[in-house]
Amino acid sequence: MSKYIFFSGGVCSSLGKGLAATSLANLLENHGLNVRMVKIDPYLNVDAGTMSPYQHGEVYVTDDGAETDLDLGNYARFTNAPIGKDNSITTGQIYQEVIRKEREGRYLGRTVQIIPHITDEIKRRILTVGRKPDVDVTIIEIGGTVGDIESIPYLEAARQMSSDLGKKNVLYIHLTLIPAVGGGELKTKPTQHSVKELREIGIQPDILICRAPEMLSSDVIRKISLFTNVEREAVIIGYDLKGSIYELPLVFRQQNMDAIVLKKLELEAGELDLSQWEKMVSICSSSPSVIRIGIVGKYIHLPDSYKSITEALVHGGIANNTRVDLIKIDAEDIENWHDEELAAKFADIHGILIPGGFGTRGTLGMIRGAEYARTHAIPCFGICLGMQIMVIEYARNVLGYKDADSTEFRPETKHPVISLLEEQVEITQMGGTMRLGKSASVLVPGTRIHEAYQSDSAEERHRHRYEFANSYRKVLSEAGLRISGFTPDGELVESVEWQDHPWGVGVQFHPEFTSKPVTPHPLFAQFIKASMNHEETRE
Repeated sequence: MSKYIFFSGGVCSSLGKGLAATSLANLLENHGLNVRMVKIDPYLNVDAGTMSPYQHGEVYVTDDGAETDLDLGNYARFTNAPIGKDNSITTGQIYQEVIRKEREGRYLGRTVQIIPHITDEIKRRILTVGRKPDVDVTIIEIGGTVGDIESIPYLEAARQMSSDLGKKNVLYIHLTLIPAVGGGELKTKPTQHSVKELREIGIQPDILICRAPEMLSSDVIRKISLFTNVEREAVIIGYDLKGSIYELPLVFRQQNMDAIVLKKLELEAGELDLSQWEKMVSICSSSPSVIRIGIVGKYIHLPDSYKSITEALVHGGIANNTRVDLIKIDAEDIENWHDEELAAKFADIHGILIPGGFGTRGTLGMIRGAEYARTHAIPCFGICLGMQIMVIEYARNVLGYKDADSTEFRPETKHPVISLLEEQVEITQMGGTMRLGKSASVLVPGTRIHEAYQSDSAEERHRHRYEFANSYRKVLSEAGLRISGFTPDGELVESVEWQDHPWGVGVQFHPEFTSKPVTPHPLFAQFIKASMNHEETRE
């Protein structure tokens, strides 16, 4: 029978439940077990697709086109577990399904209630993932904190699963905060109250992870164990990491968390092999080489807005045995800067990345960033909107089409080099015109992108609405903008490149979603390599 591990959180949000859950999954995978991950988000949105990056960070897209919480990106980076629609559960999905069944008469006239109908639907979705024949362990992260009204049905469903499946098949892990108060004294009282509240719901945590500024003393750990009824060895300290987030599985391993889980769930597993992971962490945290990458974007004030991109850049550094220093540049700030100000801003930057996004805000600054990279021979990587920005900049400053634009930003432009497809124009439902999920691209031999993939084709995930306008293909190509990738039918442009430039590549898809620290994405690896070459040439 598959085993189930529930992660809950207390005291406050954003303590790192997702990282803790996926770090445990990493250890179990390296023991040879087959792990699956499920993220529960208590919000009423059906998915994260229409949520602002400032509200909830980036939207992570799966192969099957699900728009999900960014924690699923962490799952994909730390593990090899497949991620799809089934791995993301929201309150919107749960209530939508229960109401649909009620309208169809599936409940045979019974009163529809939170218990059992909502909790049964929650359990059904979890078991859909966990009961697949090849799954050994399913790890479920419950979003929010204990005490949130939105999380109560999920905690109740988690409680019921221990009765349904037996205690040896279900494990509860609770993550809390040990804050430091005046003078640096560490306080355990918030953790005591959080566990007390969880026990009032009917769940006694088997393992407690305490987020703290530093490793706790034996006396403090003993006190926590005494007041929470959690065994001393099962109190794990998630202290603040000095280097990379990828150190966390090693921290858990040092405290035998994997062995505790295997013992409590009566799981047989192979010997743990973390040699590849340890080598990666060493490069990530201690390589003497440093490369500086400027991200010219519109959502830079919330770090999680570009989470997959920033991590993929780190992975590109790992592939080249270098650390990456990320310089975040607000596209709105540089819109009206003089050339001298731009030169000063980009003086110590070795590569420029222009990320995705929606809406017109900040696009002029992104165009200026692309122009500076093109005219000063700085390696440049445009992703999704970033590729479209590269096309718009080229049309304006090389072809001389000063009003060239996307119809997303300026519908009345005389030169719509980026636009909706004709069949999309009449669709008004949000998301109805989106290209979502994995699809194939054909790559042109002799191009930078072909060199990176070492292949005539690639399959990557998309999340965009507007496309390169085919009516401008010929004139832009003749002016030197090389079209280096197409959809298999040749109808849509997937990538462009600047000719006679050290490295200028724009892609319509999102390669960052498939990059992992131990297997960096080839485009990010090539971009960082080109940026390192630029640094050496300039010096």
